[in-house]
Amino acid sequence: MTPPSETTPSEAPHSMTPPEPWKSLYRRYRPQRFGEVRGQDHVTRTLRNEVRDGRVTHAYLFSGPRGTGKTSTARILAKALNCAAPVDGEPDGTCASCVAIAEGSSLDVHELDAASNNGVDAMRDLVSRAALGTPGRWKVYIVDEVHMLSAPASNALLKTLEEPPGHVIFVLATTDPQKVLPTIRSRAQHFEFRLLPTELIAEHLRWVADDAKLDLSPADLDRVARRGHGSARDALSVLDQVAAAGGLEDEAEAADEVIEALCERDAGRALVAIAQRTAAGLDARQVTRDLLERLRQVFLATMARSLVGLPDEELARVEDQARRLGPAAIVRAMEALGDALVAMRDAPDPRVLLEVALVRQCRPDADISPAALLERIERLERGQSGRGATDSGQDEPPGAEPKAARPADRARAALGGVRAAPPTPAKAPDPEPPSTEPPSSTEPPSSTEPQQNNEPPSRAAPAPEPAGSFPTRDELTLAWGDVVLAALPQRAKVRFGGGHFVGVDDTWATFALPNSVHRDRCEECRPDVEQALASHFGRPVPLRLVVIEPGTPPAPDHPSAQPDDEIDLSDLRDAPAAEVASPVDHVMQIFEGAEVVED
Repeated sequence: MTPPSETTPSEAPHSMTPPEPWKSLYRRYRPQRFGEVRGQDHVTRTLRNEVRDGRVTHAYLFSGPRGTGKTSTARILAKALNCAAPVDGEPDGTCASCVAIAEGSSLDVHELDAASNNGVDAMRDLVSRAALGTPGRWKVYIVDEVHMLSAPASNALLKTLEEPPGHVIFVLATTDPQKVLPTIRSRAQHFEFRLLPTELIAEHLRWVADDAKLDLSPADLDRVARRGHGSARDALSVLDQVAAAGGLEDEAEAADEVIEALCERDAGRALVAIAQRTAAGLDARQVTRDLLERLRQVFLATMARSLVGLPDEELARVEDQARRLGPAAIVRAMEALGDALVAMRDAPDPRVLLEVALVRQCRPDADISPAALLERIERLERGQSGRGATDSGQDEPPGAEPKAARPADRARAALGGVRAAPPTPAKAPDPEPPSTEPPSSTEPPSSTEPQQNNEPPSRAAPAPEPAGSFPTRDELTLAWGDVVLAALPQRAKVRFGGGHFVGVDDTWATFALPNSVHRDRCEECRPDVEQALASHFGRPVPLRLVVIEPGTPPAPDHPSAQPDDEIDLSDLRDAPAAEVASPVDHVMQIFEGAEVVED
């Protein structure tokens, strides 16, 4: 047995020297001087000058995103105000007051979390102790998340801010200054803290990694800086986690796989990439955020190459993806993923929203938004038949049977065949024996010029062969009242509005008019009517205009062989003269019983 006196120091039990507790990186490297605060020179310079010149105000309001140094700057201000030997507005960090504030045991600094102590009782207790003296020259109250105070608590704080004790300084910190009472904001100096640039965070992380002896590659440090999103505290928290894991998984590769699927319009490839990420334990919300960050880099590559902030090899790949996607598709994808990320808050399965958003980007036929429809139209105009242009999502193979056409498509095809068919001469109907009826009752169709050889009226060009069955009288009457009459030119509409269809045969449609003069006027507009009927029925519909006066039988199906009779002007008689009433007679008719009184 070895005597105790011979025990070497190396053999002493480890319990005699307990190890120092581990501190998180963001706590170990919290700024202790104004000069150590990164990215907030506009704030630290002003505060340092005020402390140096003795022009410190009684209340400050620090606002800005989380992790930008609001609370750390408030503590540095408290240290500088109570420091025994400040140097140009900076605390020396070695006096008893600075050490006590750094350790959190100073009686001169009081911190209150308004998020958990937002009631009026907590604020009244703070105000009641504000007038009490402390060992230091200044008593500093730091109220974090001041916008979470209730209305009564805010009013209690406002009374103290209006008439503060001479040795008390309030530092209010918030991430949402708009929710702070305007009367409080107006009584404090407002300093806005800003997010840090990625390059500045990366530089700070490299310094921390060297000082803490962390074995991380520069690529990992750059990715950690981007994951910080402008917050130094968030970046240091991620760095702490990456150092414990021994490295950072490159999530850009997974996001890059989805971007490639969007470029190729391959919905299956995108869904497989999402399934792999979720199977690895990642939340769909985080996957969506990673995709949005990657799409943002692709978008910036199309607008300003210098803003991407990636290594040269990754920058070249991002630029290629931006060229293949195009600015419109990139913006539409970012909007779709952003909307999906917002909707995930209340969704039972956020992964479904992400998958639907990606499918809509890869398959425009599955998206009914105006932007997707516009994209499909542009692709058709360019003559490109990409994936998703058909109902099945695949291009139709050569020789495939065409799909069943709609009735409207069949009608258009029939009309196209009629227009493409070569014209053939129209056959004239057999002449009928001369009619014994007077010309005024039933007359053959006439035109602006005399007809010869007793041929029925026809168009300027021979009528083409019919493409389908001739419409019946009921079909003509229905189409005439619903569609055709309203589509006629104004002159034809007025003249043909007083007639109607009385019969049809295999060659003509008989249209009746009240008298021969009306019939002659309508003959001038007959080509317009026939063109409108042909457009509606998809085949020529020649007209035969007849005269049917009240009390006379309908006109025969075929025109009479007799030529048009000339109008005998001697048969015309003057109409009886209308009785024209004087103005006095009109007044007498309106006011019954009135009498005319002469002066």
